[in-house]
Amino acid sequence: MLRDRSAPVDLFALVPALGLRFEPELAELDRLLEDDQIFQRVKADLSRRRPHTTETGRPSTPVEVVLRLLVVQHLYAWSYAQTEHFVGDSLVLRQFCRLGLDPVPHHTTLMRWSNLLQPQTMHRLLDRVTELARSLKVTRGRKLRVDSTVVATAIHYPTDSTLLFDGVRVLSRLIQRASLVLTGRRRGVGAQRTRAAKQLVRRIEATAAAHATAGDRAERPTLYRQLLGLAQTSLDQAERVRHTLAARAEATVQPLHSALGHMAELVQQVIAQTERRVLQGETVPASAKLVSLFEPHTAIVRRGKAHLPAEFGRKIMFDEVEGGLVTRYSVLAGNPPDAPELPHSLAHHQTCFGQVPTVLTADRAFFTFDNERLAHDLHIRSVALPRQGPLTPKQKEVRHAVAFRRAYRWRAGIEGRISVLKRRFGLARCRYHGEQGMERWVGWGLLAHNLRQISRSVASETAR
Repeated sequence: MLRDRSAPVDLFALVPALGLRFEPELAELDRLLEDDQIFQRVKADLSRRRPHTTETGRPSTPVEVVLRLLVVQHLYAWSYAQTEHFVGDSLVLRQFCRLGLDPVPHHTTLMRWSNLLQPQTMHRLLDRVTELARSLKVTRGRKLRVDSTVVATAIHYPTDSTLLFDGVRVLSRLIQRASLVLTGRRRGVGAQRTRAAKQLVRRIEATAAAHATAGDRAERPTLYRQLLGLAQTSLDQAERVRHTLAARAEATVQPLHSALGHMAELVQQVIAQTERRVLQGETVPASAKLVSLFEPHTAIVRRGKAHLPAEFGRKIMFDEVEGGLVTRYSVLAGNPPDAPELPHSLAHHQTCFGQVPTVLTADRAFFTFDNERLAHDLHIRSVALPRQGPLTPKQKEVRHAVAFRRAYRWRAGIEGRISVLKRRFGLARCRYHGEQGMERWVGWGLLAHNLRQISRSVASETAR
């Protein structure tokens, strides 16, 4: 049965000799998380765990505890296991998370609850936090700056050979599990094939080394054909096992059947793109490439950066207002241009603040004549969207105007904001799995960041 809250316990009162209390920022954050709308939105998702979660079953971890533990996790960039350990070891964090004298939920329990939160909920929570910031006068939405970045997925550097090896390894593992279910005996199915694939990968990597000879490089297509043959053999065996599983009706068989079908489809795509690129000499478009069997939603993003010619993850769009709050994010598919996102940013800003910003700025990737016309039609007072290419004398005059330069200097702050989000709030690399996991990871990181900004601003105003 889903519980809302635990019985209140004041741990600070139990040990008065220690003189424990919340720091000013943590005290303000504690008050922010008492908001009922945030609580109800989280509860609505957690109540979907089972059909009768809110009515029957043993008492669950309280919703309030789950919410606060997840905020603490992303506030301090901890893992689930670290959150369990450090919260259990701190009376201050125990009091903040409303745990009282109860044991801290196991990190796997916290993980299961976290996975229930939907991407739409994360966006609504961010909107609610923005509304709280407005009510506390942390921001008025007068300025808006927009930029994009890439959040990497947790994958190894993708090559054709390593992807084929991953396919052989994972299919062999799934076939072994299916063999145990079908025969009741554990068999080392595909073990020799996996070892042979690993040796071939090492030999292929050696042909790409700087010290490789011309003969080594000439051997590369032959090695790839052998590795492709092993992958195709594993794929054929997986299909036969999958057909056998389809004839069984046991509940334990269905997850294996689905997993084999999903992985077989991905391995087939890896085989096809390897044959096109290595054996046929074709150039496979980045949008058509699969770069991970475990995070298939990963995109190849090229942003023209010399130190990062290609990034593997998802492109994220951010909207930031004065006060250092990120009011909107969008996880984009592939590597689309930035400019089409600007109208969405302006529409969302109007929804949140009831007005257009007086200052709008972004880098030159967001400039189009349509975006410039839209900003003019909305009567935005100061617009700093640098044009691409050569400028006319009149355009140069606009570029050198005081208002333009002031707005564009303010734009540079979003680069620092993105740096803080990556270094301090985990947005350098997503640790959750899947596309929805990416949405949750980015959403929690931004929520923790915004809550910290609001609590810090209110605490500093109170201290004056």
